[in-house]
Amino acid sequence: MALRCIVSVLRFGTPRVAPLSTAPVAREQPVAREQSAAGREATSGCRAAEGARPPLPVVDFGNTQEAYRSRRSWELARSLLVLRLCASPALLAHHEQLLHLTRRLLGQSLFDKLMKMTFYGQFVAGEDQESIRPLIQHNRAFGVGSILDYGVEEDLSPQEAEHKEMESCTSAVEREGSGTSKREKQYQAHRAFGDRRDGVISARTYFYANEAKCDSHMETFLRCIEASGRASDDGFSAIKLTALGRPQFLLQFSDVLTKWRRFFHQMAAEQGKAGLAAMDMKLEVAVLQESVAKMGIASRTEIESWFTAETLGVSGTLDLLDWSSLIDSRTELSKHLVVPNMQTGQLEPLLSQFTEEEERQMTRMLQRMDILAKKATEVGVRLMVDAEQTYFQPAISRLTLEMQRKFNIEKPLIFNTYQCYLKDAYDNITLDVELARREGWCFGAKLVRGAYMAQERARAAEIGYEDPINPTYEATHAMYHRCLSYVLEELKHNAKAKVMVASHNEDTVRFTLCRMEELGLHPADRQVYFGQLLGMCDQISFPLGELSLPGEQGWGSLGLGLTASACVYRSGGLSRVQVCTLWPCDGSAALPVPPCPGEQWCHEGCLAGEAAAVAGAQAEAPHRQPLSPSSLVLMGHHHPPSDLVFRRSLAWAMAS
Repeated sequence: MALRCIVSVLRFGTPRVAPLSTAPVAREQPVAREQSAAGREATSGCRAAEGARPPLPVVDFGNTQEAYRSRRSWELARSLLVLRLCASPALLAHHEQLLHLTRRLLGQSLFDKLMKMTFYGQFVAGEDQESIRPLIQHNRAFGVGSILDYGVEEDLSPQEAEHKEMESCTSAVEREGSGTSKREKQYQAHRAFGDRRDGVISARTYFYANEAKCDSHMETFLRCIEASGRASDDGFSAIKLTALGRPQFLLQFSDVLTKWRRFFHQMAAEQGKAGLAAMDMKLEVAVLQESVAKMGIASRTEIESWFTAETLGVSGTLDLLDWSSLIDSRTELSKHLVVPNMQTGQLEPLLSQFTEEEERQMTRMLQRMDILAKKATEVGVRLMVDAEQTYFQPAISRLTLEMQRKFNIEKPLIFNTYQCYLKDAYDNITLDVELARREGWCFGAKLVRGAYMAQERARAAEIGYEDPINPTYEATHAMYHRCLSYVLEELKHNAKAKVMVASHNEDTVRFTLCRMEELGLHPADRQVYFGQLLGMCDQISFPLGELSLPGEQGWGSLGLGLTASACVYRSGGLSRVQVCTLWPCDGSAALPVPPCPGEQWCHEGCLAGEAAAVAGAQAEAPHRQPLSPSSLVLMGHHHPPSDLVFRRSLAWAMAS
């Protein structure tokens, strides 16, 4: 089992070892800073008190000394080599041939060692739970958490991948030739795009083989969730729904959802509501009933029973969320609805007929999702459902939403992923936020730009449907910031909502920090996370890790009820005091504070009492002492107070 670790800078996680100093570096002058303990405590699901909270520090992505302080010299050399090679167009164009040639020349054993020393070591955390643990712990010491993501793909030829895709994306009726697909072109399998790996770089791809293989994927995801739960008390794990079942179901369900939404827009156009934002389209129910009756879909009595005050309220209007609820699995209407086919003008069943075996396969897919969500709930891990191609995505988003309804009751455990390179990204996210408000569950989102642009554009052009991608990079950038700003506004008014800003773009990270400051979103609120791929953007991840340190502990962490043990070590002929262990007052396990890689602390006997006294604590108890935030001496940079970048050192003091 190979695990690809996605670096997640946890700005608002629960207190843990990550914030503590790992680098006892000497500074020219100590900078003292008093910190108020008032208004600092934050509990899960509740916004921290609005008392005297300092502004967000300024993040400096250009400070390479700080960005790469976590890396050893040989790791820096490896990063330079690997990233330079990855930036070579010639190497990228022929990478598969070069890899096969290298494997033949070196043999499998030497080839594996070479990969682990270079590309694999740069971008992959490890092969199993034990091998990933050192890296996870090391990054945590610098304020950087992890998202565990199963990154193995089958080694299939393009022909094998194409065959599996065509076999698994067509129904039994279509394969037997006894009928043609009623699905729209976008939601049919096309041989030219059967190998979904083409044009995709940063996302793994699963091809359906059989139900046993899906069970195997589920077991792997369960192990990832368990590993994430052991590695952190605030962890994430990512899954893909195409790994859990037959993709035919996702295609058919996506087709249904798209047709039903298009039907709504057709009715809106008839009522003069075309062109409005998704949440502003409200249809008059009486007019809608009349239109549906004229189509001959059902009798007037049946139609009136669909649109009742119980299902739609008493406003006399119906919006897109109300409309979508009509084909919910909990309603009888979904069993016999038909919609007009825009090409033929004929009424067609909305839901395709499944064979008995296909129905069982669909049920198993839903059961696997439920098992994973229950395991994530059990171990306290947030489960992020990855976005995939647009012809699967409507179904994936709807199924994720159903999991959110069930599991996001007290806090967001299930995160949906929104691809902001899509033209309808803003409509999708505003509808889901509004649904969470109405139904009272906790909204959780991961915002990405998207990984399938080249493939999606080529497929739309070849098959003949509208390109779903924004036309330019600038349009995608604007869409990302628009969606992000909307979600941050929701976070300001809803303390239980959370968002993962998954971006390698420095402008986007700065935009997020700026909007957080404007909206009064503080690290102690624990609502915003940042995510980058492992080894891709250390210059973003680790400076954010620096900022997350006070954020995770509430800017005055020792005011949150921690007891510290200190040690004295020698540096440049001077004795310095450093907190080496913290004990939460709730009785949970001690949190050790490791030294910087390659350095060791030299304990001078049992001098913890002296250290505590120097740090401002009472000297009577020789080992554990509560350290007062107001007495901490922080070794910081020489910046103006408003621009002070707090060091990881929470209790540095001169002991001369």
